[in-house]
Amino acid sequence: MTSLDVPSRMPARVPTPRPGDPRLARLSLNQRTTANWTLAEAIEGSVRAGIGSIGVWREPLAEVGLEAGKRMLDDAGLRVSSVCRGGFFTDPATFYDALETNRAAIDETAFLGAETLVLVAGGLPAGSRDVVAARDRVIQAIALLVPYARERGVNLSIEPMHPIFAADRGVISTLGQALGIAERFDPADVGVVVDTFHVWWDPEVLPQIQRAAGRISSYQVCEWITPLPPDALLSRGMMGDGHIDFATLTAAVAAAGYTGDVEVEIFNADVWAADGDAVVGTLARRYVELVQPYL
Repeated sequence: MTSLDVPSRMPARVPTPRPGDPRLARLSLNQRTTANWTLAEAIEGSVRAGIGSIGVWREPLAEVGLEAGKRMLDDAGLRVSSVCRGGFFTDPATFYDALETNRAAIDETAFLGAETLVLVAGGLPAGSRDVVAARDRVIQAIALLVPYARERGVNLSIEPMHPIFAADRGVISTLGQALGIAERFDPADVGVVVDTFHVWWDPEVLPQIQRAAGRISSYQVCEWITPLPPDALLSRGMMGDGHIDFATLTAAVAAAGYTGDVEVEIFNADVWAADGDAVVGTLARRYVELVQPYL
């Protein structure tokens, strides 16, 4: 491991691309990958690395304020590839509060000039085993939010999550399920997120990506690593360190017509503890080796 690497199972095989390298044109740094950075630090780190886009999380944005965050992003010339996150619709006790929270998230997305608000459905309410009812509330919530989002030019983008998270975080578990909801609405209003971590295992993922043509609003990449850590949420790894076939998935997303930014979104305690510039350098190398050639 060199000083430019983070803890990793695969040594660097390509040089770190320099700012201005055309291979970086569609790369986006999702803020959670460098969770130890503030929004200002993530913006500065992206600029240093020549990354032109960033996936903004609402919590660090709130720390600086919406208007100040917008100024920082504009001054740096960064695109906002997505805003994370909305959703969490499944608890009937907080359903209407969730609608208000999501309207605020839609407003923030529009103010930043972004088009994509990522929706995480939510898990089972406390004490409930009724996953069907929970999924129905997701559909109901999106239907209620679509007119508000449409007026503001924001796409409500459903992110299916690996089934390991169905109970506590995301009752929409497959791309097919996400599309079953999204297809009730105009593609300009409701899309889907293809996140390699969540969909790689699905035997139907390739035909479902083909089915998603015209509805993929975000493509996110990171790795499935084993053994899983005690907190499964932090089990995402750096591309190349695990089991995902990025070439096949990326080529399928490209064939489905997706031309947007590609976010690297990693939840991993070791990555978060590492130097942020080292993380960005490593992900840029892995991206140009394992993902970008297949776009």
